[in-house]
Amino acid sequence: MKFTLDKALSLVAVGVIGALQGVQAAPVYEIKNLSEVYQSDSDSAELIGTLQKTRNGYGMAINADGESVAIAKGRKKLTVSEDDDDGVIDIEDGIAPEERITFSIDKPIIANNFSFIASEFDSAKPWLPVFDSVNSTTDPSLTDADVPETINSVDVYYFGINDTGTKVGSMTSKELTEPYDGTNADQDFWYYREFEERGFSKDESGTELQLTPPCTWYEKDTACSNTPGAADDEDRVNIGGYSVAAAINNANLVVGYAGTELTNDSKTRIDTCIAGDTYPTDICIQKEQYPDSNGNSRINYHVRAYVWELNADGSEVAGTQTLPLGFETTSETSYTAQGLGINDSGVVVGRSHNKRPGNDDRISFDAFYWTPDGVDGAYQAHWVSMIDDRYQSIAYGINNSGILVGSYKQYIEGYIRDKFFYFDTNNPDSKIVTPNDFYNSLSDLGSKPKDINDKGQVVGSIETTHEKDKPRPKSGFLFDKEATEFNDLNKLLTCESKGFEKNSDNEWVREKVEVTSGGVLLAYSKDIKVVEANSINEDGVIVGTAFVRKPQYQLDTNGNLVIENGEPVFAVDGNGDPLTSYLPRMVVLQTDGAVADEAWLAANNCVDDNGEDENYVRKGAASFAWLFALPLLWFRRRFK
Repeated sequence: MKFTLDKALSLVAVGVIGALQGVQAAPVYEIKNLSEVYQSDSDSAELIGTLQKTRNGYGMAINADGESVAIAKGRKKLTVSEDDDDGVIDIEDGIAPEERITFSIDKPIIANNFSFIASEFDSAKPWLPVFDSVNSTTDPSLTDADVPETINSVDVYYFGINDTGTKVGSMTSKELTEPYDGTNADQDFWYYREFEERGFSKDESGTELQLTPPCTWYEKDTACSNTPGAADDEDRVNIGGYSVAAAINNANLVVGYAGTELTNDSKTRIDTCIAGDTYPTDICIQKEQYPDSNGNSRINYHVRAYVWELNADGSEVAGTQTLPLGFETTSETSYTAQGLGINDSGVVVGRSHNKRPGNDDRISFDAFYWTPDGVDGAYQAHWVSMIDDRYQSIAYGINNSGILVGSYKQYIEGYIRDKFFYFDTNNPDSKIVTPNDFYNSLSDLGSKPKDINDKGQVVGSIETTHEKDKPRPKSGFLFDKEATEFNDLNKLLTCESKGFEKNSDNEWVREKVEVTSGGVLLAYSKDIKVVEANSINEDGVIVGTAFVRKPQYQLDTNGNLVIENGEPVFAVDGNGDPLTSYLPRMVVLQTDGAVADEAWLAANNCVDDNGEDENYVRKGAASFAWLFALPLLWFRRRFK
């Protein structure tokens, strides 16, 4: 069922308005890449959904050949006091703290985001996480604090991959130094980067291309450009610029967004750096570019959706296009447009600042699509029409049939919710369609799609509870547009994938994991939940993020591991059971052709010990803080 009425929503108790939808015969899925995440010999565990020695993993995209790209985030910080130093380096058994990264011009730059790939046809192990170096980064598992050249200063993020294996994303530059002439006695250098974020591509042969924005060099009272200054020109400075490559199609068109000009405030700050003598100019600019405590940089740009055209073999950039803003303006006010998805016809989707018809005095941030059908192939902007009550929207993806998927924000029962919609760009006068989710009428569950394949299968995330004024946990979803079937992916998973096994009475129970804590044997229950689906290929293979339950290590007041009997100690509750929480890990879901019909559901009715449906259990000492605020890497695309 679906909802198409363009009018304000006013829902009364959802459970009264509509009964739960009858379960459809959707495909059965199995998690394929986390079989070693609970392995007792943690040093040899490889199928763990992230790179070894890192904390978190996120699956971002998959192509038709079963090749996927992902991001590992957060090198583990596992330290012990000098008295207990017995060689503890890395332990996958539990949750380790994340290495805290600080931004300072006075200290060497340490990166904490790493790119990796995983392939169904890996000769060693299917879906093995394999570090994939970009801009000369080194494998985090090989980092040695005593060997400076192994320490990464480059952050890398993969966002997309096409069917020829060309990958796109964004990265920082390498660390640069300048001799220090300040008052710190133990400091020899200042540290800075040439740029803080730049799009890139990397083809199957390993050829890397920087996808340069149109604004990288600045001089007062002149337009920003890519023309470098002379070596002795102190008035023209390198500011690095800003670009992100979000997706690539099979014609080697890369879409993303780029800074096309500095904001006026940023120009003033850079002018001050050039004229000042407190720091060298490059160091002063770097100081302004580093994010503050709220994550905001003081060097900002007018941002526009942007397309880079690669040549046939992906070895060079053959052309670029700046896509138009959603409305015409001559104002110097900073506006933003972002390209986030592209199909093989070159139609781009994303969002842009916009002036809606009849609302010239109000700026909205709306879903847009751009078609390359203007003069000489220039792109034209098209607003995805929204009623005024839907005050903000965004488009994430589009398939080769021209079906766009996105979400809008609207007050539902007094609270702001995101709702998934789709739209046929071939019929621009048609209305958006908001599918029902788990009910026979529209619910107040927030939902966001992330991808749609050519079969009309949509994946994304959806809230799973109805608390009104609290953060809500999320699950990955699969929506079949043609069959109008909406399913929680966790309902379609085999019981084994979720951490269940059959007991002696042939009943499903959670499998126990045993760990030793300072010589004491403890046990906790396996639990894996798919919380976001980010990409789906034509075979229905899905990549995204799952939460994996793990016990928490006990730390002392100095942040060191507590060691007893030569082993790390786990934190426990009042009953002596391990305190557990959840780690995000890349997840791969595949189906073998089975369908989740009534017979399958009856045979795979996984329930916990208290008899409640496992999807709604909030039992034991597990912390669900991760479930309430999934910190996926989409924030790198400047989604705010």
